[in-house]
Amino acid sequence: MDPKTITRILKNTGMVPVFNHPDPTTAFRVVKACYDAGLHVFEWTNRGNEALSVFRQLVKSRGHEFPEMILGAGSVYDGETAREFVSFGADFIVSPVLDPGLADTCKQLEVLWIPGTGTLTEIYQALKWGADIIKIFPAQSIGGPDFVKAILGPMPWAQIMPTGGVTPDPDNLKAWFDSGVCSVGMGSKLFTKSLVENSDPGPLSKKIRQTLQLIESLRVTN
Repeated sequence: MDPKTITRILKNTGMVPVFNHPDPTTAFRVVKACYDAGLHVFEWTNRGNEALSVFRQLVKSRGHEFPEMILGAGSVYDGETAREFVSFGADFIVSPVLDPGLADTCKQLEVLWIPGTGTLTEIYQALKWGADIIKIFPAQSIGGPDFVKAILGPMPWAQIMPTGGVTPDPDNLKAWFDSGVCSVGMGSKLFTKSLVENSDPGPLSKKIRQTLQLIESLRVTN
C-alpha cells in the first residue's frame, strides 16, 4: 500500500495503537482484538530481543486473520532496522527521533515515515525531509495540547500525532483533538495490564471500540 493511502487511513482512523509483547500468542490476541473492534492500523514497537521475530509472525497471520490490518514498526532509529522490518512486511515506519539517514532510507523504500520531534524547528525539518505526519514525543512532557496549539499557529499545515501522555479518557482526548491533532498514538494507557493478560479479547475489543467512537464524536464537534 502506498504511503499516501496509509496516511489517509491513519488520519481518518484518528488513533494508532502502540504495543509490544514478547509472547506471540499475546501479541496475536491484542492485534486481533484491535482488528475486530474496527481498528485497522497498528504500530508494533521494536523493543526487546523478540520484537522482530514476533512481528514476522504477526505478518504471517495477517493474510487470514486480519487481512486489512496496516502493520507498522515503531521505535526505529536507523535505516538498517527500517529495511529489516520493511523486508518482513512493515507498511510504515515510526521513530521517536528525527534522523536524516532514516528519512532517506524510507524515501528509497517508498514507505511512510513518521518521525518523532519535540520543537518547531524539528517539525519544520521533518516536513522538509518529506514527512506527511509528524509525531511529537513525549507529547505530554513537552507541553501537551497547548504545545500543539502553539505549533499550529505559525504552521497550520502540519499534521501532528502526539504519543506519550495520551489516554482514552474523554477529557484527555478532547483536549488533544481540540488542539488540532490529526491523530493520536496510544500505548500503555490503552493496553492496560489487565486487558492484555486477559485470555478473553472481548473486553479489550470493547475498550478499543469505545475509544474509536469517542474520537469520531470529538471530531464531529470540532
